Amino acid sequence: MKKTYNIDVDCAACANKMEDAARKTEGVNNCTVNFMMQRMIVEFEEGSDRKAVMEKVRANCKKVERDCEVYI
Repeated sequence: MKKTYNIDVDCAACANKMEDAARKTEGVNNCTVNFMMQRMIVEFEEGSDRKAVMEKVRANCKKVERDCEVYI
């Protein structure tokens, strides 16, 4: 299942870091970050708890870019 989230990130390089961090999160099958649209599209692994996974995604993104935000 795919879901789109609004994000707040200042630069394209930071958006790439967020995308990589999200992709490495357990429960995420794939992730695409669109810097221009300020959106993150997350494809979840089947059977995963989306809310719990997104909390982990948010934490992982904050590790690589403290100023970013993922609106869950």
